[in-house]
Amino acid sequence: MRTLTLYHREGCHLCEQMAQVLASLATELRFEVTRVDIDADPALRERFNEKIPVLMVEDDVVCCHFLDEKALRQALTDG
Repeated sequence: MRTLTLYHREGCHLCEQMAQVLASLATELRFEVTRVDIDADPALRERFNEKIPVLMVEDDVVCCHFLDEKALRQALTDG
């Protein structure tokens, strides 16, 4: 099972939407999600502030703002 990283911020409606869609795909695509609040780390806040939510598979950014399911499926297949 692969682990994806979702960089988010508390109270971000786009972040919650992406998390919900990821939860619905997790069993089918065999992944789990680690959520990281960018406001807990100044370096992450600087890096991702305007881009959240940001979904990463390992070191690769898969998508920002909205879930790109096609890109996610491709990233999981390529890895």
